[in-house]
Amino acid sequence: MKKYLLAALLILTLVFCAACSSSEDQTTDEDQAPKVTLTVAAAASLTNVTEEIKDLYAEKAPNVTLNFTYGSSGALQTQIEEGAGVDVFFSAATKQMDALADKDLIDTASKKDLLANEVVLIVPKDSTKGITSFEDLATDKVSLLAIGDPASVPAGQYAKEVFTALGIWDTVSAKATLGTDVTAVLTWVENGEVDCGVVYSTDAASSDKVTVVCDAPADSHSPIIYPVAIVKASANAEAAADFIDFLSSDEAMQVFADYGFKANK
Repeated sequence: MKKYLLAALLILTLVFCAACSSSEDQTTDEDQAPKVTLTVAAAASLTNVTEEIKDLYAEKAPNVTLNFTYGSSGALQTQIEEGAGVDVFFSAATKQMDALADKDLIDTASKKDLLANEVVLIVPKDSTKGITSFEDLATDKVSLLAIGDPASVPAGQYAKEVFTALGIWDTVSAKATLGTDVTAVLTWVENGEVDCGVVYSTDAASSDKVTVVCDAPADSHSPIIYPVAIVKASANAEAAADFIDFLSSDEAMQVFADYGFKANK
């Protein structure tokens, strides 16, 4: 009888140990999940919204650290061309993304044209210039205006398209100061350093120091699309793909919508 009791106790002990071992192995697997840092080069106009996205993604993927670097899409394009350690490129225009794709620096299969935006004309909150339209920028109402540098800043590229479509680019460009990104333009207008400026509607919505005068005339510029893609040189392509998938999720798209971005259709 004692032998049977001992045998039963031995079996129970082995089963208990096996269960504990399985539990420990599972905990160890979770604890040892690889830590990944993704560097995301994002257009300056995405600064506010992606900081919230960053916090949200930390809850979804605790082993992934998102390191955002912001600037004009043209400047970020140049950095990627020069070999900067970037995993994901989130541009404010297709021009810069296409340029990198042409040089085989982007995983084109991963590219998603994610968001849409609008350009607007803004003035300082306390402006008394009586500016009511883009056409006013060619008149004596405006002495100094700000736009992003069309050569490297998508918002400036779109602004130039608007002024060209209206036939006033030469007049406007003569009194324009050029920003290195759209954030610089917004800051100049906020501080009253210029009479007005052209920014994205999402930038204008983020500030209580400016007033939106009007939207750009319909069909006066090319569509404003924000594409995102994996940089081919990334050593973390799988994690980068997971992050891009998250960006297009309903949860993330709601955050973008809260900041005034539209889903690209």
